[in-house]
Amino acid sequence: MMGENVDPGSHPREETSKETGNPVVERPSTDAVLLSFIRREINTAIKTRGFMALTLTVFAIIFAITFVGSGFAAGYITSVIELLTPLQLLVPVVAFVLGFNALLSDRRSGELDVLETYPVATWQTVLGVYLGRAIGLLIAIGGPLVVLFVPMAVSDSPRLPMYASHAGADTPILYLRLVVLTLLFALVMLAVAIALSALVSSARTALLAVGVALILVLFGLDLALSAGFSLGYISDSALLSSLALSPVSAFRGLVLETALTVTEGTGPETASPTASLVGLAVWGGGSLLIATRALNR
Repeated sequence: MMGENVDPGSHPREETSKETGNPVVERPSTDAVLLSFIRREINTAIKTRGFMALTLTVFAIIFAITFVGSGFAAGYITSVIELLTPLQLLVPVVAFVLGFNALLSDRRSGELDVLETYPVATWQTVLGVYLGRAIGLLIAIGGPLVVLFVPMAVSDSPRLPMYASHAGADTPILYLRLVVLTLLFALVMLAVAIALSALVSSARTALLAVGVALILVLFGLDLALSAGFSLGYISDSALLSSLALSPVSAFRGLVLETALTVTEGTGPETASPTASLVGLAVWGGGSLLIATRALNR
């Protein structure tokens, strides 16, 4: 991480042991280490023109989709329906853009080698970098979604309180659920990107890995689940739970169950919320574990 960016709170301090007379290195606290990484990531990856351009691009895309679909006037449910599919594609791309080079850049600059001279655990490096980039990702994705909530809330255009396909009332809670689940999905995708960053050794292999991973996440896993169900490898009873194997399907299922299907009151389940949450947790936690193991090699 750090080179000249080393925070004083993470610098090893030497004290003399009263028993042996040998110097004893005092380890910095976990909070100090993580805060040092977070500050570094904010300064080097978030406070940049590139990040501002990325955020404005995300805002423009989300605004255009909502505007063209008349989501501002039509209501919260309509906005959720219109944004769900684009967010499934947009969120992984933005997360990978922010995270694919996070640890790779430290390896190429030699900062990971410098870190080995400090009493900083590998998991602290991974978690600190992840948290720092996560702040940027939440701003880039959550910022536009929150801003767009304002014109929806203050719009005085007449709305249909009930819908043919959704018998429940159109309330802002439904849109806010989409926002929360989208941010959760984004954090999971960022963890996957961090893992890729730890596994690759050059910018060329990083770009190749990102391309393959995006195809796999966006299309490959869902196609594999569809093929498994069509060929009989996935039974009817296991279908809803098996959707959690794909992070995109898990995200989509959570939105459908908590922001759309729930408005009907009754009806067939579209996903298993518990399995979907577990699936996202495994993808996120497992990716960070892979990144930690990769740096320990």
